Amino acid sequence: MPPTLTEQSVRAALAGFARRAVDRPDLRAAAVAVTLACAGDGAVQVLLTRRAPRLRTHSGQWALPGGGVDDGESAPDAARRELAEELGLELPEAAVLGQLDDYATRSGFVITPVVLWAGPVSAGVSRPGARPLRPARGEVAAVYGIPLGQLDIDPIFLTIPESDAPVIQLPLMGRRVHAPTGAVLYQFREVALHGRATRVAHLEQPVFAWR
Repeated sequence: MPPTLTEQSVRAALAGFARRAVDRPDLRAAAVAVTLACAGDGAVQVLLTRRAPRLRTHSGQWALPGGGVDDGESAPDAARRELAEELGLELPEAAVLGQLDDYATRSGFVITPVVLWAGPVSAGVSRPGARPLRPARGEVAAVYGIPLGQLDIDPIFLTIPESDAPVIQLPLMGRRVHAPTGAVLYQFREVALHGRATRVAHLEQPVFAWR
């Protein structure tokens, strides 16, 4: 069983984590939201999306809500804005628990993962005291709550002829989630669940995600 997570325990774990930024001015800054939400039974889950099939880039892929950082905008503000735009979930600044390492993608971005505490949420049937999820159907095909027990799993590492770096795959829901999403979730698992400062910036994406 994975350790029990609380808002306070995650905030403390991230406060003690020396995150690493990536200085790549040639790449566009982006942010993703690692959103912790409470299910109906109070269990903590991480919200993961499946991108809509008709999007111009990375259609149908597993993703964390996120996108480009606007001029004058911080990564936490961008993550909260994208979360509101994609899932209709509006969170205050106080919901930000911390940040993980930056990850430079093959498609031209430096992603900053921002960890947020959403508390109780509901999709479909409303629950008293729960924030509703309203996915933007033009961007999001489906939203999944990944229980910590499923997230607390060892990744698979593959070698490919196109790169010297290992490709990471995270087995989730009977599928395999690749970097950058798989790398971010793996580092969150290591830092927040086990207190290990595991680095993932060197892990490779599959070739299909290089575009």
